[in-house]
Amino acid sequence: MPTAYITAPPEAAADIAETLVEERLAACVNRLGCHSTYRWEGEVHEEPEVVLLAKTTTEGYDDLRERVLALHPHDVPCIERFDEDDVLDAFADWRAGAVGDNRG
Repeated sequence: MPTAYITAPPEAAADIAETLVEERLAACVNRLGCHSTYRWEGEVHEEPEVVLLAKTTTEGYDDLRERVLALHPHDVPCIERFDEDDVLDAFADWRAGAVGDNRG
């Protein structure tokens, strides 16, 4: 099952996280503050950001990605997918029940 790694400006992060969980696109979203250094349009920028780790299912990932694209204020948001090879069965079951049409 995948986890989506997303970075967002602090003022948008809570809304993105809450929307993903409320709409059952993610079972849980962790928010971690960070400071990002990146190149954009030929210049180096440094900005505070929030890392969002959104736990979803294989079936739910594409919908989650599309929703983040719609909500995110950046033209080119960071959305990366990490697939887990080893996850506690009880956690995987809970996540599967909390994402999509399931009621868990």
